[in-house]
Amino acid sequence: MHDDETSQVIDRGQHEDAKTPWDQETWRNAALGWARRELAARGLRETGRLSVRLRPWSVLVRIPVEGLAEGPATVWLKANPPAGAFEAPLTAALARRVPEYVLEPLAVDADRGWSLLPHGGELFRQFLDRTPADPRAWEEPLRQYATMQRALIPFAKDLEQLGVPSARTTSLPEVFDEVVQFIEATTEPAVDPAELHALRPLLRELCAELAELGIPDSLDHSDLHDGQFFHPAPGRYTFFDWGDAAVSHPFCSFLVPAGRVRERYGPEVLPRLRDAYLEPWTGNGHTPTELRRALTLATRLGVLGRAAAWNRHFPGASAATRAAGATESAKTLLQLSSEEPLL
Repeated sequence: MHDDETSQVIDRGQHEDAKTPWDQETWRNAALGWARRELAARGLRETGRLSVRLRPWSVLVRIPVEGLAEGPATVWLKANPPAGAFEAPLTAALARRVPEYVLEPLAVDADRGWSLLPHGGELFRQFLDRTPADPRAWEEPLRQYATMQRALIPFAKDLEQLGVPSARTTSLPEVFDEVVQFIEATTEPAVDPAELHALRPLLRELCAELAELGIPDSLDHSDLHDGQFFHPAPGRYTFFDWGDAAVSHPFCSFLVPAGRVRERYGPEVLPRLRDAYLEPWTGNGHTPTELRRALTLATRLGVLGRAAAWNRHFPGASAATRAAGATESAKTLLQLSSEEPLL
């Protein structure tokens, strides 16, 4: 791989001041050298220009390759900041535990938070954009995602040992406190911290009721929108991008897809998709009423996972980046006070 300006296309999006390790030549050479060696070990060779996507929370490099039986293809090099470095070993662990639902990485460097990933096919978002509007398209991916979560329940502690953040149902008040501290540490908090502290009694009440329902913690993706899983073939869905994940109440995952579905199709379709998500959870001793109540509670509490993820930046993030993250965290936490119209 050639490390020069003519062999790269750099995309910084709206983050021109983002400080990432890509700007350091030694880091860049090490990361690309690792990827090159891993590709060569699999009989692959880089061909063409690299496309580099730089954000405060990740470095993503699109590498065109040759050497596959089906012809030219693409692989992806992803690097996470220290707070999200768990994604590399988590991706490898998921490929072992639930291979039918996730991407199998070509290689990972767990210590440095690097992953080398194959192309996963068409994004679900792309599928939605090219087909007639039909909210029922969400039903099967939600069923499969929930089935995967149930399968991962016995391995929750193992995932935490990989570094996946622990945000278990009974510990969510402590997660809340950590996020509020992050917000208060900014120079000019966008929200009066008193408004956030006032939410803690409600938070404790919601957590206590949810814990009482007794649904075990599992893996929460925390950002399961239509650009976070592939639809490579009819009836098949492949989930990826675990940098915001946590071990928490599994139903917290419903927050993001519910929001996207409501925006695209309207709130009237949510009960049907709720039932599709809950279908794999039946038969575990809980009544449909209990499952629906748990989903309502967990969807409200899912804002904690979203709020916590805004602080996972590369070291040296600018004051503007930190302030923007704190602002988004604060706005997200305030959503605790309004119940989602899911039922």
